[in-house]
Amino acid sequence: MVFCGIVSSLGSFSLGWTIGSPNIVGRITHDCSPSIDYTHNSVLPDCIPMSTLLWGFAVSSYCLGGLVASLLAGTILNRIGRKKTISLNNLGWLIGAVLIALSTSPVMFVFGRIFCGLSCGLGSVATPTYNGEISTTRGRGTIGTLNQLFIVIGILSSNLVGLVLATVPMWRVSYALVILPALLQMVMMPFCVESPRYLISKNRIDEAKNALQRLRGKCLVDGELSDIIAGQLGVAATLPESSSTLDLSIKKVSTKEVVAESPQKFKQAYSIRDLFNDPVVFQITCIVMVLHATQQLSAVNGVMYYSTTIFDAAFDQQTSMYIAIATSGVNLVVSLLSAFLIDHVGRRFLLILAMVGGCVTGITLALGGYFQQQVVLVVSVFLFVSSFAIGLGSIPWMITSELAPTHAASSVGAVATSINWASNFVIGLLFPTLLATLHSFAFLIFSAILLLATIYTIVYVPETKGRSLEEINASFERRIRYGISNNDLKNEIVE
Repeated sequence: MVFCGIVSSLGSFSLGWTIGSPNIVGRITHDCSPSIDYTHNSVLPDCIPMSTLLWGFAVSSYCLGGLVASLLAGTILNRIGRKKTISLNNLGWLIGAVLIALSTSPVMFVFGRIFCGLSCGLGSVATPTYNGEISTTRGRGTIGTLNQLFIVIGILSSNLVGLVLATVPMWRVSYALVILPALLQMVMMPFCVESPRYLISKNRIDEAKNALQRLRGKCLVDGELSDIIAGQLGVAATLPESSSTLDLSIKKVSTKEVVAESPQKFKQAYSIRDLFNDPVVFQITCIVMVLHATQQLSAVNGVMYYSTTIFDAAFDQQTSMYIAIATSGVNLVVSLLSAFLIDHVGRRFLLILAMVGGCVTGITLALGGYFQQQVVLVVSVFLFVSSFAIGLGSIPWMITSELAPTHAASSVGAVATSINWASNFVIGLLFPTLLATLHSFAFLIFSAILLLATIYTIVYVPETKGRSLEEINASFERRIRYGISNNDLKNEIVE
């Protein structure tokens, strides 16, 4: 299970590299005179001249690829499976890296970023879905945080490598190095197993049991397999929650009998349109959409962008560069702390902590900017990044796979990820204008968003720690579709 989780998360490392690769080498990539020099190579120019506006579009163009791919992710995951999707997804990074490394014009560079974005978008749906479906109940939190942890490691690694490769023509190598984790994942992924839940959704019961046995080692898997099948058949919603399994013996029927008698009852994979016709899945979709929108509308990318301005104003250029890298280091350290805490204190608590912390830090950023207190601004940036990393960085991705039933997981993930990418694009587009118009008071807008998100989380987001995916979905089914609580169901069975 750990091996499969790490291998699938190599794509998240590539995503992080795509995000961070222009940070350090960006200036030498585009900031040059209109007259192109060919000092080091007669074919490849030393630099690709771009205006600030064009460079901003070129860097953020990967978001467009991510948005398109995330909308298609549900269909792809359902047709070819989780394992093959993750493996084939690396083609975008391979093509994009080659285009960028060999680019001779802004157009070629932009297309390279878009190809990389396609893999970022598809991978940001496939990896959390796969990791959530292969994990045990106890280990799902830690395995689920691997996605964000590898993204952060990718960003930090690209920045550190950029320090060495920020020269002509080595900046091209910095962008091209994403080929290495992409190739490594393509080589390693065949040694992983397909998601047992996906196999069961396709009525491939024997393959699912074998895959589950490989994931669990010597542990008995019959009880867990029964739970998954009960969830797929819709039986789980009529059974009480338990700390281990949803005991099918209550229905006086074995797993094999259920499957043999009712193979047609396995729910077909939902399309995006189906999500809004099913009241249970619709509420789940709304929850994950809000969380993914909040992740980006917290303006974490804007704060990271603003930190460069802060550091440049307070320190010299070289010191600012090192402090910016230190910010990525803080992000990594707190992400590791989140991975440790998430299965101890729960998802809901860390989400609320992150949102409250971001809300308060947004206010201190506004006040620090108004009174021109550089120390307050720098400390606020570090605290904001820490608040984001402790909960908002990883949990929206992880909780999407925890809340969505298997038959809707791909489409729910696709919608949530497309909201994430669209919000990312909106923040990238509007943040500079808000900053220029409202100055530091722009952060009060994002503090207000985080305050509303905190209230929403307290009211609507359930705790998923220590509960199987089937138990979580069954609780939604009982409450929304049948209008009964778990206690009512237990009393009825006892009677």
